[in-house]
Amino acid sequence: MVAPDPGTIEGLRASYERGEGLVGFRSACGFVTATWGLVCPACGARDLERTPLSGRGRLVAFTVQTVPADEFLNEAPYAYVLVALDEGGRISGWIAGTPPEGALALGDRVRWVPGYKTGVQFEREPAP
Repeated sequence: MVAPDPGTIEGLRASYERGEGLVGFRSACGFVTATWGLVCPACGARDLERTPLSGRGRLVAFTVQTVPADEFLNEAPYAYVLVALDEGGRISGWIAGTPPEGALALGDRVRWVPGYKTGVQFEREPAP
């Protein structure tokens, strides 16, 4: 079996699931995105360079799922989150074991963790 090309959406997803870390894309104009694409949405450049991302950031949106899809049945409740990464760009993912009320707040610090399920998994960072 041939490993997926890391320059494709499937390849990026597979690398996340193998725990290899998050990868983003940087344009010549300095724009950084965590979303795979062929063209920079800021300047239109087509020469995007892969750049490693720390996987750390802040919650900018979330919703707690108490009635999950079959794939996440044993994870409920969990949070589906949108994270603004420290290096720039935003990425969606999920946080396991989130109680329905008061467990998360906008602005909470989170970090990427290697997941055992499909998708990009995060956890809350411990308070300093």
